[in-house]
Amino acid sequence: MNRPLSIPLASMAVALLLGGCSLMPAHQRPTAPVAATFPGDAGAVPVLPVADLGWREVFTDPALQRVIELTLAHNRDLRVAVLDIERARAQYRVQEAASLPAIAANGSGSASRTPADLSLAGAPTVAHSYSATLGLSAYELDLFGRVRSLDEQALEQFLSTAEARRATQISLVAEVVHAYLTLGCDRERLQLARDTLASQSDSLRLRQRAFDLGVSSALTLRQAQTSVESARVDVERYTAQVAQDRNALVLLAGTTLPDELLPQALPAAPGDDTALLVAIPPGLSSDLLQRRPDILQAEHALRGANASIGAARAAFYPRISLTASAGSSSASLSDLFRGGSGAWSFVPQISLPIFDAGTRQANLRIATVERDIRVARYEQAVQTAFREVADALAQRDTLGRQLTAQEALVDSTADAHRLSEARFRRGIDSYLGVLDSQRSLYAARQNLIGTRLSRLTNLVTFYKALGGGWVETTGTPLASEAAPVPPPARVARR
Repeated sequence: MNRPLSIPLASMAVALLLGGCSLMPAHQRPTAPVAATFPGDAGAVPVLPVADLGWREVFTDPALQRVIELTLAHNRDLRVAVLDIERARAQYRVQEAASLPAIAANGSGSASRTPADLSLAGAPTVAHSYSATLGLSAYELDLFGRVRSLDEQALEQFLSTAEARRATQISLVAEVVHAYLTLGCDRERLQLARDTLASQSDSLRLRQRAFDLGVSSALTLRQAQTSVESARVDVERYTAQVAQDRNALVLLAGTTLPDELLPQALPAAPGDDTALLVAIPPGLSSDLLQRRPDILQAEHALRGANASIGAARAAFYPRISLTASAGSSSASLSDLFRGGSGAWSFVPQISLPIFDAGTRQANLRIATVERDIRVARYEQAVQTAFREVADALAQRDTLGRQLTAQEALVDSTADAHRLSEARFRRGIDSYLGVLDSQRSLYAARQNLIGTRLSRLTNLVTFYKALGGGWVETTGTPLASEAAPVPPPARVARR
């Protein structure tokens, strides 16, 4: 019994040890179709890449940090991205299992009755048979790397999904901060509109009193009323906008946000002690774009397309599969495991492609074109990332100067408004000049709030464009934020 069993077992061992060649093209990262440095960026290269800055060290406001925490815990888009990783992990394990033989134990029993007219003994007979075997079925010897290529493709899909989850989190953090800042901006605009309404209402009462005393005209009174109603319109408009901003932020967070976490106004500018955002230094190389998860995702997709080419090439070569089993067979259940009941079978099969009307060639062509598409998408992802960073850099310097100019405009407009009121009180100018100066001052203050918002959101966009927002604290990502690691055995083969 030992000798016959050694034949299929030896064959199975040989099958496991046989390693085929790989027909996958060697992966080469495409040359980035962008400049080596970003236009208009000057200065020393920062010691720490921006992508390594944890979001807690960039967004320093405790209330905002808590909002980000709640969002990362409850946002449904991020939850779906995590589940996509789990699905890709399972799909990878299913494909990886095809590289190893599936061994199964089988037991069976049968009984059959032969009638007398068909029996050689001339009497009815009952036959029994029992078997217990251990074997494998249709295991493919991966001599030309077809299974290995499919395994590689599944792995790259898994890694691509993991990068997609990182990209989702980075975008989510940036969107939350944008929504947080927008809410603070509109609340500050609402407060300015309320202050303006209160001031205009006081002025209207003075004009009404002067009109009742006969020292002011009806035109002046009506002009003051138009100013009050205009301010009331803005109050109602910004009240609705604040409610919409809050709803948008709650939707992003995926949970209710306490009032104490919501901003009442825009934070201070970067560089101040009370700043919500830290200043990000200049001096950046475009090579930093390779750290962005969307670019890494595109590269993994390109690697997967190369693996598909390897599988399509392997289809032109013979496929060898093995089916083998070894065990015991007996006519009675009591004798199933006694000496002399050993049985085995070994069924190798080979399939050699001869004619398929060009199907394999077409599949190879499809895989090759898909690889070329992935190359173009990778290059497009790099170009898009380069433009996002370049745009953010272009705005960074101009927004600082624009903010300085807008602050000077507010100061000069406020002086002009004081002078207009003084001239009106002395009877030199009409009330129309006061109204014009009021409108100019109100518009200048509203524009100043908008410019401050633009400067803050520019920093957020710049941080996101360089791939920041993935780790919580620099150098120490959370366990829940760590990228999923492929099975160790598979990584070793890479």
